[in-house]
Amino acid sequence: MAFTSINKVIPKIGASELARGIRLFCDDIWLRIDDCLVLKVKRSDRPHARVVSVDYSDALQLPGVVGVLTYRDVPGELLYGLITKDQPLLAREKVRFLGEAIALVVADDEETAENALELIHVEYEDLPAVFDPEEALKGGAPILHEGGNLLHRRTVRRGEVDRTLSKSHIVIRRNYTTSHLEHSYLEPDAGVGYIDDQGHYVIYASTQNPHYDQAEVARILGVEKDKIRIIQAATGGGFGSKLDLNVQGYIALALYRFGRPARLTYSRDEALLATPKRHPLKMELETGADSTGRLTALRARIICDTGAYASYGMAVATRAAVHVTGPYQIDHVDIESLAVYTNNPVAGAMRGFGAPQVAVAYESQMDLIAEELGIDPLEIRKINAFKRGSVTATGQVLDYSVGILSTLEAVETYFREARDKWESDGGSDLQRGIGLASMWYGIGNTASKNPAHARIELKANGQIILYTGAADIGQGSTTVLTQIAAEALGLDPSDIKTIYADTAVTANAGATSASRQTYISGNAVKDAAQKLAKALIVKASTMLGCKPEELFLKGGFVTCGKEGEKLSIRDIAKRFYGEGSTMIFEGYFDPETTMLDPDTGQGIPYATYAFATHLALVEVDRGTGEVFVRKIVAAHDVGRAIHPQNVEGQIQGGVAMGVGFALMEEYLPGQTKSMADYHIPTSLDVPEVIPIIIEDEEPTGPYGAKGVGEPSLIPTAPAILNAIADALGKRVYGLPAKPEKIRKTLKEGS
Repeated sequence: MAFTSINKVIPKIGASELARGIRLFCDDIWLRIDDCLVLKVKRSDRPHARVVSVDYSDALQLPGVVGVLTYRDVPGELLYGLITKDQPLLAREKVRFLGEAIALVVADDEETAENALELIHVEYEDLPAVFDPEEALKGGAPILHEGGNLLHRRTVRRGEVDRTLSKSHIVIRRNYTTSHLEHSYLEPDAGVGYIDDQGHYVIYASTQNPHYDQAEVARILGVEKDKIRIIQAATGGGFGSKLDLNVQGYIALALYRFGRPARLTYSRDEALLATPKRHPLKMELETGADSTGRLTALRARIICDTGAYASYGMAVATRAAVHVTGPYQIDHVDIESLAVYTNNPVAGAMRGFGAPQVAVAYESQMDLIAEELGIDPLEIRKINAFKRGSVTATGQVLDYSVGILSTLEAVETYFREARDKWESDGGSDLQRGIGLASMWYGIGNTASKNPAHARIELKANGQIILYTGAADIGQGSTTVLTQIAAEALGLDPSDIKTIYADTAVTANAGATSASRQTYISGNAVKDAAQKLAKALIVKASTMLGCKPEELFLKGGFVTCGKEGEKLSIRDIAKRFYGEGSTMIFEGYFDPETTMLDPDTGQGIPYATYAFATHLALVEVDRGTGEVFVRKIVAAHDVGRAIHPQNVEGQIQGGVAMGVGFALMEEYLPGQTKSMADYHIPTSLDVPEVIPIIIEDEEPTGPYGAKGVGEPSLIPTAPAILNAIADALGKRVYGLPAKPEKIRKTLKEGS
């Protein structure tokens, strides 16, 4: 199919404005600078304690301090949360993690606000703490919440696991662990707000979900939602952390109490201390296979440390349970996934929602089975990979867009060549290895309503404006959505003005998360644009005297195919508005999913899935334990690449993050206090990346598109771990695979 505006590379919308400083980040926005209050948060210095008293009288005596606010000053609901409302904006009776917010300083300037923090005296009564989720589930463990320490339990059961495992040719049993991770976005959390002339609370925020922020701020203040306006400022990355409420509630509270503009920017150290982390997972897998390598059964137990509050813990536990089979047909499964409260930092969404962690486990199992049976690692994946008609562990039949075999075939030439040349060419000090890993990823929220709205307007002067609530955090959703609208209207994307992520003028598009915006908001945009296109065709049919089926839109004109007559969109707009009509059309899309059965987990959690395979070439220094990732070949089934260069950029960025996940990133609660303590990949650590785009069209997607944002990360770490095992003949079972862990593995064996 020939496209005019999609499947093409165009300049990224907004890039020029960002580069020239026209679109501002929150900390660069100054509102009535002489009158703008500065906010700072007093945070707990212990992980679990009863708050006996908060004395801020000394702080109030400091010149320039306007006020100090505690939970008593919250006029509406104190508790907030993405799924479960369990986290207080400011601690009421207890603190449950190191860094929990206790009081809010409101001052005239930054220095005064900082000094005031030191003058707030908190009296604590220390309580027993628990930092291991398995310990938190035992009798006698400190209870963090009224309902107990188990936040959520998700089970997926199908077939007869015990009997099938007992009859399997081989059974591989292993335990795997991953660590807390920091998102490490370039821009720390920030926001600035004011009250406008109509009494609306206007907050510019670094956010991934402005409409969620709007609803939560309204609850906190106890006001109607339309009194709150959230505008997404330029956002320097998020990766999931900026889905949670960060500064918005504090800014709103200061506006409510003092009526003056207010701003809050976290320091980097504060962002490290107080913002959500990736869930650490403990995973026990028992995988059976027959003598040909076909998987027979899987028993899995997953424990997710969700930290002190729920955040996205329920979603992570559920997605982990659904995805732990990998992109493979396994007819007999018994999976249990638990999200557990501890006194560790809150764990929330981070690029993949549990899928990257379980991929480490199931892809390691695939290589172990292949090794045990003497089967090629690529072949064993081909034997078991989903295809059209396959049935997942939740009982879903995969009818369309199942590109996993295509991704395996795309890396095969590189894999065979590496087998012939790579391992034999290494130097004496470096052991070379190659590793494969595949993945699948459900697009959108899991087994729940997941809608997006969009609106498109044709002005009287012929200008077309697209309104979408989708937050663009650098991934390029604004560009992609504009391309989709342009394709439906036969226009160049430059002919459309796009306004996004402003709750006053854009409808709710849902969160920028779960790789959902291209697929879900893309469909909503396409729906709105097609309605406009139909209206233009109908009106032009009357004006030109042509049948609607003879007309087509191209280049800003409606043309009659038979006669060649045409009308400009501007002329048609003039006719509409001259007749007293407006040209505003709403678009909507919600993927078809079903709830999962609470006992068996059977259902349709996602309408479509992305698939990928990565090949990693590594060198390992046996003496130091250092691992050097030299090349990643990354094949991704994205359905349709709306903007191919953007897809490649997402793959490259995901690989870079995957290298960090595999080899170096580890957030240690209470110990990681600055970026000096937390290691992320530099440009020297990022390997050569060869992105391969596979387009197995998704019929329910906008022009066949699915998504790639999170899938781009998922296979990298397991591919690297498999390559390390190939190089050394010994396997690492816990991330990150730091040099000391490599040396220990070599010394003790695996």
